[in-house]
Amino acid sequence: MKVLVQGLWHLGCVTAAGCAKVGHEVVGLCEDAAEAARLNAGQLPIHEPGLDELMAEGRAAGNLSFTADAAEALKGAELCWVAYDTPVDSEDRADVAFVLGRAENTLKKMTAGQVLLVSSQLPAGSAAKLKALAPQGVGIASSPENLRLGAALKVFLEPDRVVLGADDDATRAVVKRLIDPISTRQEWMSAASAEMTKHAINAFLASSVVFINEIAGLCETHGADAAEVARGLKSEQRIGPKAYLGFGAAFAGGTLARDLQFLSAMATEEGRPQNLFGAALDSNRRHGQWPLKALQRALGELKGKRIAVLGLAYKVGTDTLRRSPAVELLEALHAQGALLSPADPLVKTLEGPLAGVNVHATAADALQGAAALVLFHPWAGLDQAYAALATKPVVVDPQGQFPGGPPSGCPSYVKVGRVLESAS
Repeated sequence: MKVLVQGLWHLGCVTAAGCAKVGHEVVGLCEDAAEAARLNAGQLPIHEPGLDELMAEGRAAGNLSFTADAAEALKGAELCWVAYDTPVDSEDRADVAFVLGRAENTLKKMTAGQVLLVSSQLPAGSAAKLKALAPQGVGIASSPENLRLGAALKVFLEPDRVVLGADDDATRAVVKRLIDPISTRQEWMSAASAEMTKHAINAFLASSVVFINEIAGLCETHGADAAEVARGLKSEQRIGPKAYLGFGAAFAGGTLARDLQFLSAMATEEGRPQNLFGAALDSNRRHGQWPLKALQRALGELKGKRIAVLGLAYKVGTDTLRRSPAVELLEALHAQGALLSPADPLVKTLEGPLAGVNVHATAADALQGAAALVLFHPWAGLDQAYAALATKPVVVDPQGQFPGGPPSGCPSYVKVGRVLESAS
């Protein structure tokens, strides 16, 4: 079937390439002609493992192209898949109007028999708003995004299940023809229930992260090891081995927090007392300060001290910096007058207050003259780079990812969920 994909950043590019891979004829709708030209030339706006190759495969096969002409793109299309990465501000509040405005513009051009499928993260009730604006006979459906940066293509093409919401048989039939080549493991429900399911999943995961990080904080001050406690929790049948209990850095990226904000706003608007969602957000924000506080405990005054930060992107294997905890730490260190020495193999430049800060490509370069190292991502060759240093920096390793544990000669090694220790 012919599919129009709208919103060509991370979610949209993965969606377009994935749909072409399974045999659909895909047209990506761009914001302007220059963007369309770049994508048709293979110039992607983001990095995701395997995406360049899959995009090229689709273009070579002739079933993936890009245009800025919505009317032309809609000709013969059975479905428009809205796949914007919903913008969030520094307080994790989503710019819902950004997505809805663009979806509405396309919706006005659609005709009876076509379906608008929304995967962008929007608050429950958005599908109903779009349905009220839809031309006669245009269906509205919801399939909450399941984007996992760094593994996005595998998750899209081999999902454990796909949540789908539609309120009439005709709309459901169109969406089913879209999804059947991707997965037969389909969870069907109403559009409103699909929207709420995404909020519920992310709120549950966010609450789990907050819970285990609070437990980990208590472990640090009571001689317990959070890794052992997490293992004990997962051995409980009612919790299970796949429980989302990976303690470490605060959750970031805007995704989990955005759904907590959606649910909190809904409860407030309806006058329903709610404490859990706001408390989870507050706890996560406090925990987000853990790396900075660990550096202050280890080094005291940070002004003039060089801090190496390894792994800047939100997720390994991507170059996405949106709400990256590493970038937020760098901004806090910059405000305190520390000397910044960041490194990431995919990130080349930083913006805002960090514009002009040199981003190293290797750990060895970043570590030269550093008083401390903060490790956000696993890093190949880090053991050797550290061992080669004459003066060994303090290591702050929020999730315990340093190869082999505390490096030899390390004056102090710190991670979430364990008593602060010196290494030898």
